[in-house]
Amino acid sequence: MTDPHDLRGRLVRAHGDSRDRASASASSDVTGWWRDPALLAALGPGLGDLFAEEEVTAVLGPQTRGTPLAALTALHRGVGLVEARKASAPVEDSADWWESAIALDYRDDPLLFRVRRALLGPGDRVLLVDDWIETGTQAAACRRLVELAGAEWVGAAVVVDGLEDDARRADLRVRSLVLDAEL
Repeated sequence: MTDPHDLRGRLVRAHGDSRDRASASASSDVTGWWRDPALLAALGPGLGDLFAEEEVTAVLGPQTRGTPLAALTALHRGVGLVEARKASAPVEDSADWWESAIALDYRDDPLLFRVRRALLGPGDRVLLVDDWIETGTQAAACRRLVELAGAEWVGAAVVVDGLEDDARRADLRVRSLVLDAEL
């Protein structure tokens, strides 16, 4: 098992926080996490071990930053990776895809998450892996994909938990390596 305290400290030190916490449009700089090979190697085990007691058959990673983290976690857990792809419109071959829509807060334009139907199904136990969670909207959309496939939602393993809604955290079964307030 990865030492969670050591990993937490390394994540905090490598995080380049240039955010203005009062600005809703500011973004956090996590590029330092990708540059450190030892930290990068520890992320998969760190995230996977957040749900060590759970059987997992697939790791779901939302495009874009969730996908490489999910791949690292899937390798650690010895299971496959499923990418939840983002799109702004339904696909023409929609019979081949599970789709779940969310509205973006800042534009109210729909965003679709999609997964190929052949990649998830009954009997799968799915762990979502992502870099950050703030509102839980994207994680909820990904859970809907899991439910549409008849698979079972294990939970969400994230690097940073910025959720302020404890009920949403419990509902989505969110576990994290670091809290947003620690950065």
